[in-house]
Amino acid sequence: MIKVDRIHKSFGNVQALRGVSFAAPDGKITGLLGPNGAGKSTIMRVLYTVLRPDKGYASVDGIDVVADSLAARRRIGALPHGAGLYPHLTARENIAYFARLCGVEKGVLDDQVDNIIKLLEIGDFADRRTKGFSQGQRTKVSLARALVHDPQNVILDEPTNGLDVMATRSLRDLILKLKDAGRCVLFSSHVMQEVAALCDDICIIADGVVAIDDSIDGIRERTGCDDLEDAFVAAIHLVAAE
Repeated sequence: MIKVDRIHKSFGNVQALRGVSFAAPDGKITGLLGPNGAGKSTIMRVLYTVLRPDKGYASVDGIDVVADSLAARRRIGALPHGAGLYPHLTARENIAYFARLCGVEKGVLDDQVDNIIKLLEIGDFADRRTKGFSQGQRTKVSLARALVHDPQNVILDEPTNGLDVMATRSLRDLILKLKDAGRCVLFSSHVMQEVAALCDDICIIADGVVAIDDSIDGIRERTGCDDLEDAFVAAIHLVAAE
């Protein structure tokens, strides 16, 4: 489970986060939505310990992401937006390297790498260097890196960006399997159809604050909008009016 409690983060004079709080429970898919520049990627970077908050508290399975960042990382599988691969390593080597960084023991490493390659159906290019991979291939390898250590919590920043229809459907099926296995899944997306199909709960962020945090049905009821895109726009306008 992921918890965020009154997180603040500034970059110079820019207040990226202004007291953001929400929770993403196990066994559910939580969507983190907002317009560009709302603070979504910033809060995700705080959660997977790349950024330190100025104020506030965030935890992963009860582990403080600042006080014990190494332990928190081992409980997280993160797919940042635009995550890079080492171009001169094969897909398999990229995955194995991250498995070791996440504490996977040598005795089980090869099996776990093989299992994730099969799960994501990347065997056809697993032993090719990643330089020159398509966007879909890069995303699948990056996702394999994020999942190879079998994390309880998965953070995905716009995971379907640049994927074709078949790859997108495959990824959605995987996200639902993670939910069914009792994992905590937190992901951001600009595709409302995707959000409506996958999410149990949604936290909408605008201008560095939480505009609304509820189930899809709860958000529709609170905004008076049946269409999720209209509800999203209404929630953003509520923040702008304050």
